[in-house]
Amino acid sequence: MLKTIEEHVRKQVAPAALRAEFRQHEFESMRPFCLLVFCISLLIWLVFDLIVSFLGGQGFTWLSCVFIALLGSLTVVLRFTHRSHHFDVLNLLFITVITLGMRLVIEGLPVALRPVWLILGVSTVLYAMSVLPVRRWSFFCAMAITWVMLSPFYHTRMEPDAVEGAMLISYAVFLSGLVSYSYLQIRKAKLHNFYLSKVLLEQAYIDALTDIPNRRSFMAQADRQLRMASSGQYLAMIDIDNFKRVNDLFGHDVGDEVLKRVALHIKASMAGHAFARLGGEEFAIFLQGLDQQGAEQQVAALCQRVREDKGEHPVTISIGLARVDRSDSLTTALVRADQALYEAKHSGKDRVVLWTTQLAEQG
Repeated sequence: MLKTIEEHVRKQVAPAALRAEFRQHEFESMRPFCLLVFCISLLIWLVFDLIVSFLGGQGFTWLSCVFIALLGSLTVVLRFTHRSHHFDVLNLLFITVITLGMRLVIEGLPVALRPVWLILGVSTVLYAMSVLPVRRWSFFCAMAITWVMLSPFYHTRMEPDAVEGAMLISYAVFLSGLVSYSYLQIRKAKLHNFYLSKVLLEQAYIDALTDIPNRRSFMAQADRQLRMASSGQYLAMIDIDNFKRVNDLFGHDVGDEVLKRVALHIKASMAGHAFARLGGEEFAIFLQGLDQQGAEQQVAALCQRVREDKGEHPVTISIGLARVDRSDSLTTALVRADQALYEAKHSGKDRVVLWTTQLAEQG
């Protein structure tokens, strides 16, 4: 099954919204790594600058201080950057500053050594760029900036039509092609993996018919909210009245439409609360931040909303409501809500019943 889903995903063209979500997710997960790359780049440039300045006899000038301040400032800005498209621009600024700084430092080396160090600089920068979470336009702009700033034919004795120059051009083409191919393939694989993970998570936690969370998702959300132990928590169990008769009279296709319609009402009226289809014609809602009157009013409004829906096959719902105290477990809350739902079903349907200790004694 996994292989089938993966093959299906690889054939899909990811929509723009999914690509934007992927870019943001990738940047958020890789932001610590981006900070590390910026810090290491700054450190390497500083060490190289110090070696050339003191061992090379060039001196540590005010320009070195300016570049250290600029690179440090951009690194600090990254610490507070939270949007992927902002990082695309920030990365270009960082590449521009550090390659210009590398160029000025390499200018202090003997002319014969400059081409080697320029190529090493280009290789290092291009490799670092290929693993950063940037969009294609930012990547190729950064590549162009790098080659312009660190051109091995500028202020050197290297001639493009000489043997060394021709070999250097061949290496530059090979390096650029390899880095570009690696970057594009890695990005494509990451996008497919993100899409595949999203599909699998939706299949695991979203009910395929009604497109709302399923039992597994609800149990996880309700359990997490219960552990937070906030006040004003209620659990509602919902059952569609006479649903079996709908299926028997009109068929399962109509029954499915009824389930979808009820799910839409729950989704529209219970925003901000955890809700799900538990299975069959049963739904559940975990309400929080409400007092008893507010919880009863909200589920009663849902009951009325379904009742007043003049669809082709109108239905009603019964709701069992139970207060969830801090000492209660989720299992206890479900049992109590189910007892209240049983009372609602057997006392006329199309109503809300609040759990009381008397219901537990009757059970």
